Amino acid sequence: MLKDRFNEVISKFKSKKILVIGDLMLDTYLIGQSNRISPEAPVPIIEVNKVEHNLGGAANVALNLSSLGCKVSLVGLIGDDPEGQVFRALLDKSNIDFTSLVESENRPTTVKSRIISHDQQVIRTDREITFDLSDESNNELITITSSAIENVDAVILEDYNKGVLNPFSISKIINIAKKLNKPIYVDPKVKNFDLYKDVRLFKPNLSEFRTFCKENTSLRKDGFELKKNLNADILMVTRSAEGVSLFVDTDYHDIPTKARKVHDVSGAGDTVIATFTLSDLSGATPEESVVLSNFAAGRVCEELGVVPISLAMLNEMIEHHNNL
Repeated sequence: MLKDRFNEVISKFKSKKILVIGDLMLDTYLIGQSNRISPEAPVPIIEVNKVEHNLGGAANVALNLSSLGCKVSLVGLIGDDPEGQVFRALLDKSNIDFTSLVESENRPTTVKSRIISHDQQVIRTDREITFDLSDESNNELITITSSAIENVDAVILEDYNKGVLNPFSISKIINIAKKLNKPIYVDPKVKNFDLYKDVRLFKPNLSEFRTFCKENTSLRKDGFELKKNLNADILMVTRSAEGVSLFVDTDYHDIPTKARKVHDVSGAGDTVIATFTLSDLSGATPEESVVLSNFAAGRVCEELGVVPISLAMLNEMIEHHNNL
């Protein structure tokens, strides 16, 4: 039965340990109401009565993994600033190992602030530096990674094009992982597509895939060509509500989404790579791993805001689809 097989897979999640490496962000929400216009400019005045901070970027992938019950270590860069301290506290609260973070005096913690009024986002501000890390930070990141990678089952590289994953660090991390036989799962950005060679999973979304594959002959043909060029074991192209295109060896599969109702797709991609990685490591086939990932992503899309998948939520989806 579907339920028995998937329960067998997810029962192994808690025994796994994953290293997540990538761009870290603090998502901040300033929530309030607007009842008047500023006398200084024709803009609303938002009277903020609530401030929320959430883990973003690669840290949201780590949060999904932790919520699914496995052990997680996080490698990335934060600033030596108050926002960095908030970020550490959130990691601690979420049982994510943050002892391998690089802290910089010259590069602030990336913060994305959203101002919300009457349940509507009014404006978003980004405080970030996106150029590649300095030589000093790159070297520190690789030294930390060399130590942190030894006791994990796999590595997830989460690229948000903010500079942590750059030609130098990507090459070094992949070489270290290959020497230790640690599988690598990649959520890429177009800028570094062709650098992620010899990985277990390469997971672009359709927009990124189309941007990189300029000829755009067909998704199937371009997919196999990209998979061959990267020498990736598995290529998974996520297509939002249309599902997933999966390339494994010489096989191609179109797998539909499993959402029952969609309120918010924010963070669903992070849920997909977290669930796929754990499922793959726990003995699921690539096809089974995609189905479980779709269950997980479909479930978090039913929530408002960025919500990590939990074992209880995933079990609920398995039970629901088992009864159909």
